[in-house]
Amino acid sequence: MTTMTMRAIEPSTGREVPDHGVSGHELSGHKDTRYEDTRHEERTSAAVAPPPPGCVLSADGSYGARLAREGDSLFPERWTLGGPEPYAVPLRTDQPEEPGTEVQPMGDGRVLIHRLVDGRHAFSLLYPTGPGTGEVPLGAVGRPDGGAPLRLLPPAPCGQRAYAVAVGPRSTALWLVAGGAFGPERVAEIPGRCSGGAWLDRTGRMLSLDRKAGGRTKAVVVDLEGGGEVSPLLQITEGSDDRVLLADPDSGLLLIRSDAPSPGQERLGWGVLGSTLPVRFPACLRLPDCAVTPFAIQPGQALTPEGCAVALRVDGPLGSWVGVWRPAQRQLHHLPAPEGWLAGSGLWTADGVLRLPCATPAMPCGVAVLNPPGLNPPGLKRQSERDRSEDRKEDRNGSSAKPEQPSPEGESTLPVEPAAPRPVPLQQAPLERLVTK
Repeated sequence: MTTMTMRAIEPSTGREVPDHGVSGHELSGHKDTRYEDTRHEERTSAAVAPPPPGCVLSADGSYGARLAREGDSLFPERWTLGGPEPYAVPLRTDQPEEPGTEVQPMGDGRVLIHRLVDGRHAFSLLYPTGPGTGEVPLGAVGRPDGGAPLRLLPPAPCGQRAYAVAVGPRSTALWLVAGGAFGPERVAEIPGRCSGGAWLDRTGRMLSLDRKAGGRTKAVVVDLEGGGEVSPLLQITEGSDDRVLLADPDSGLLLIRSDAPSPGQERLGWGVLGSTLPVRFPACLRLPDCAVTPFAIQPGQALTPEGCAVALRVDGPLGSWVGVWRPAQRQLHHLPAPEGWLAGSGLWTADGVLRLPCATPAMPCGVAVLNPPGLNPPGLKRQSERDRSEDRKEDRNGSSAKPEQPSPEGESTLPVEPAAPRPVPLQQAPLERLVTK
């Protein structure tokens, strides 16, 4: 067991990139040859998939899990992050783990591990037992489609269940791999090939997936308590690829990636789940020769989604660093990554402190604490109240009756379509109705 203290990072070295322009759109997912036709799709998905985080955190941030390295050997490691000081516990078993093994913390401190064993996807729960490691086998999922890839989804908000998706040539199977009554259970079969994964509520009922079908990728929502019912979630244009990268259940803030504003070039944007306000694609999030991936949203901002702080991993020619951005500010703060940062992992506290897991030879388990600049920018409350007032006015008058307003410089907006019946929480917006100033 290793115990290390927290380290503070001063934000004074942060740089700001102003947002000179924003564009917006409305919200509305022998040899087996069957996989040969989908290799191009797999390469395309890999090109847009965010890099895996160095440490997977539970939804409430109490625990983390990662594959640690000792020499040439890999072993699971659990991080306890909910106390006054973080500490790590190695969960070594009888043999080293293989590259590609996945680990994920559960809400009770056990660690789910996903291994490939004898051609099957095997799942177990690991936990410390004094000097050793206990293991509870949960069962395995076969590979009947000749090698269908299977991966864990982000930790469920409840902390009691874990899910995985197995992508086949024509459909995607959604599995409950931990927290079920009798081992792994298939809970839904989704037409199309799915990637991504973001939870839309605190109960773990509504799951967003990015489904590729008919040559286009659209975000869909899967109702896990409604028999796995699948409904459209995000469609900006009929011919665009529209993905949901990250969601905050408290505020409804969504981070999306779409090529709708720039056909052939995907851009990072944001919107609010269920809102009549448009999706926007800030210019400040468009960094040449860099990959920008959101990994954490500030929770607890139920009435001010545009004030939520968003942490982004920025990968460029000179390495990786941290970006911090708020929709209301329209500027991206660049902060140097703390030494040993497990890139792509971290979480916000409700009061706007960013906690980043770090591991170095001198400090094998640590948490860097960042207090980014501009926590409560002036005018944010007034802007939020104005936006909500406009939302209420639209609801009273009806979106089709509201005249289109001139767009701020550098922005484009779309009129709102009537909301579709539940469980579709977002609306569609045809691009031909685009209004530009």
